[in-house]
Amino acid sequence: MRVAFRGACLSGILVAGLAVLLLVRLVERPLYGVQRPWTPFIVQAVCRLAFPLLGITYRSHGRRMTEPGAVVANHASWLDIFALNARKRVYFVSKAEVANWPAIGWLARSVGTVFINRSAQQAKAQKALFEVRLKAGHKLLFFPEGTSSDGRRVLPFKSTLFAAFFEPELHEVTHIQPATVCWHAPEGADPRFYGWWGEMGFGLHLVQVLSAAQQGRVDVIYHPPVAVADFPDRKSLAQHCEATVRGGLNEALGTATPV
Repeated sequence: MRVAFRGACLSGILVAGLAVLLLVRLVERPLYGVQRPWTPFIVQAVCRLAFPLLGITYRSHGRRMTEPGAVVANHASWLDIFALNARKRVYFVSKAEVANWPAIGWLARSVGTVFINRSAQQAKAQKALFEVRLKAGHKLLFFPEGTSSDGRRVLPFKSTLFAAFFEPELHEVTHIQPATVCWHAPEGADPRFYGWWGEMGFGLHLVQVLSAAQQGRVDVIYHPPVAVADFPDRKSLAQHCEATVRGGLNEALGTATPV
């Protein structure tokens, strides 16, 4: 019954939110084009509402970045999308193939997701795309690990996507804000309860979360933003962000987690 009730509530707010977003976008798009001054508030409201409906406690710490640039975070679960949208209006950067996934791809396009090919050969195209979105006032967000973990560790950050911010048009004006997402399992449950990684099926994990009699909590920690111009290259910037995010996770978990 918990799965049916929570599933119906979550589906209901997603469908209702998407319907309102598409209606508002009919007016917003002709007036503002790539800029989206209204619809991100709808996405944020839906993501905030998801947590009380699921029974998960949501807490955030630190200041939101106001400078132009991007947020980078560790990745543990499909729930990260809700956690990172609930406090800050961001546009996720996703691999290009997601755009063609049934239902999910359409939903991602509707909310303004940026689709890119994660390869060094596409660096110039990524830079041009990032520049357009940043000039429109968008805050981008991507997961430099390139995949999700069990939520108890931070995987090495890949530096590929950081390269676009070192192009002349972006280097002097953009900032990067590291963010740590820390999931705390329900009391007595596996500490990796909210983690979704490897070959785990989405459906089974969704049912596991929806059926929990007692839920846990999530902490989203926003660390101080850093200027891209303060770093000599993409690798040093990626290393700084990785160390900051890992330190935040270690502190939030109260333990030294493995690399």
